[in-house]
Amino acid sequence: MVAESLDTPYRGGFVGTEHRFALSVYFEDTDAYGIVYYANYLKFMERARSDMIRAVGVDQAAELRRSGSAYAVLEVDIKYRRPAKLGDDVQVVSSVEQVRASSVHIHQRVMRGPELLTDARVTAAFLDGEGRPRRQPSEWVEKFKAITADR
Repeated sequence: MVAESLDTPYRGGFVGTEHRFALSVYFEDTDAYGIVYYANYLKFMERARSDMIRAVGVDQAAELRRSGSAYAVLEVDIKYRRPAKLGDDVQVVSSVEQVRASSVHIHQRVMRGPELLTDARVTAAFLDGEGRPRRQPSEWVEKFKAITADR
């Protein structure tokens, strides 16, 4: 391994229209029984969602600096199926289900190999600096539509 690669953060990537983001479960992610604390699945999904948005070519940080606008989670519908445990390697699989003028609907699953651990549907709204919904940039809409599962 080249030493420079150790300084490069991990990035997930696309397999077809699905974005895959791998994580390991560390002690800090778990409760006293070595089981992932329920709220940490939301952190795993947030990290994967942010990486997916970056990977599709949307620069949220630049837009936030330029206009004060950013995505915010409006709604999460989550089902916990099986627990992840200390030392597990898991993968967050994300796919865009629907793109609207000011929001994106994303399906996210936390998997341990072929086993479904957590299944969630997330609505992220694009908000202005005052917290009001606004239209996403049209080029972003096109980028999301290009990876929408039901094109």
